[in-house]
Amino acid sequence: MLNYKRYRRVPVLDYKEREWPNKEIMQAPIWCSVDLRDGNQALIEPMVVEEKIEMFNLLVKLGFKEIEVGFPSASSIEYDFLRQLVDRKLVPDDVTLQVLVQCREHLIDKTFESLEGLDHVIVHIYNSTSELQRRVVFNKSKEEIKQIAIQGTKMVKERAAKFPGKIILEYSPESFTGTEVDYALEVCEAVLDEWGASKENPVIINLPATVEMNTPNVYADQIEWMGKHFKNREAVILSVHPHNDRGTGVAATELALLAGADRVEGTLFGNGERTGNVDVLNLAYNMFSQGINPNLNLEHVNEIIEVYERCTKMEVGMRHPYAGKLVFTAFSGSHQDAINKGTQALKAANVDYWEVPYLPIDPADVGRQYEPVVRINSQSGKGGVAFVMDTYYGYKLPKGMHKEFADIIQAIAEAQGEVAPDTIMEKFKEEYLTYKTDREYPYEFTSCKITEGEGADEDTYVTLAFKYKGEQIVAESRGNGPIDAVKNAIHDKTGASVKIYDYSEHALGEGSNAKAAAYISMMDFDTKKTTYGVGVSSNITRASIRAMFSALNRLCRNK
Repeated sequence: MLNYKRYRRVPVLDYKEREWPNKEIMQAPIWCSVDLRDGNQALIEPMVVEEKIEMFNLLVKLGFKEIEVGFPSASSIEYDFLRQLVDRKLVPDDVTLQVLVQCREHLIDKTFESLEGLDHVIVHIYNSTSELQRRVVFNKSKEEIKQIAIQGTKMVKERAAKFPGKIILEYSPESFTGTEVDYALEVCEAVLDEWGASKENPVIINLPATVEMNTPNVYADQIEWMGKHFKNREAVILSVHPHNDRGTGVAATELALLAGADRVEGTLFGNGERTGNVDVLNLAYNMFSQGINPNLNLEHVNEIIEVYERCTKMEVGMRHPYAGKLVFTAFSGSHQDAINKGTQALKAANVDYWEVPYLPIDPADVGRQYEPVVRINSQSGKGGVAFVMDTYYGYKLPKGMHKEFADIIQAIAEAQGEVAPDTIMEKFKEEYLTYKTDREYPYEFTSCKITEGEGADEDTYVTLAFKYKGEQIVAESRGNGPIDAVKNAIHDKTGASVKIYDYSEHALGEGSNAKAAAYISMMDFDTKKTTYGVGVSSNITRASIRAMFSALNRLCRNK
């Protein structure tokens, strides 16, 4: 049994004044990518300089305006990468680089050395403030920890005064979620005071969930409490940097935005230390799905995946939200049926908004194709098979035919697993579009001449040529239309006694050269069995007659 008694509940903030539950996300935050720092240090094989440059170019293409490029004082690769960006003039004017540095003088000096040539940059300093780290890592008092933050701010301020460009300060009380909020506020206010923060010269106060320690609502309470208690909220750009230890990073971030956060630091696909950072793409696509402009260029998710996987040597999971190969795929029969009906209803309604069951967004809007939306296996049903026939091949099977053909495909799926669309189409041809005579299919249509009655005579007259069990037959008959007349002609020569229940037709494709597909539901009076037949031809009457012969053959085979 799990020894759950080893663990203590993490205290929650006693905060009854919360207002965030009654709010909605109305616009995208300021996005800051930390893929090149948090994401990179989480890799088994960290990126080399050229891979970092490729990733940086992707982030710029996606529309990130703030990009943390690493820890230039920590290693030569980080330093060289930053210098490559500057010397090769790869940083657009509207993109601000961000660098991370501890509150130590020699590291701050090295960092400013790396910034030469930039005209605006975010310098991000941090120190851990949580009760646990104060006690077991640093063995320092609250005042001593606060002084680290103050001294770091002072050192950056002194060097910023001599820097030819603009320095924006960012401060993070690392391990914020384990820090008493009143103490976190005390430290952050000390940083703001030391910097001389104002509305015109704000400081980014970044409140990280370095470790997710509680439910997302607790993080939201902490963020709102901090935002409401700053002496001068206008002097603060309130930023969050959530991790995903409890698997609720996206939820925590969305609630933090409700609680007043202005800015989000995260990574593509949530790649980061341990269980990862918050997934910025997940957040942005969530906003997109609610009709909110995410202010990122996310139309081609497959291209993003390709660069990400090549540079990081990691894979995007098959069920990863929005990006996974199977996230827009339904195997379940009831899901497939709902998707099929939803797409048909959407076409019929001709409206501007997207509304299809089980598909929160149109896959095409993010560069995904419709082909994999429905895949057929033993769990699939009639709606899925009908969807494949329509989407891939243009056959709009009558509703009554869905189960008949799905049962045929179900048998294949139970024997071999997933059934590919090509296999489904081949089986459809074999079952419904076989027109040559053999032992199982005794009827073969040859030709038909149709004449309409004149004057008061509303009958249709046919001269039908066909084969029955290999014998060529010519029959003449009449009926109240071509289909009825052909049925009567067949009955006169072969004794086939059938009833036609349903008929439908549609064009296969567009334009004057498009073929037609016809469907006929037919019952054998002797056996009481019913089946469908399908006919295809450039001539709709010929397609209808072929559908009759298809149904006759299927009834004979089933006897």
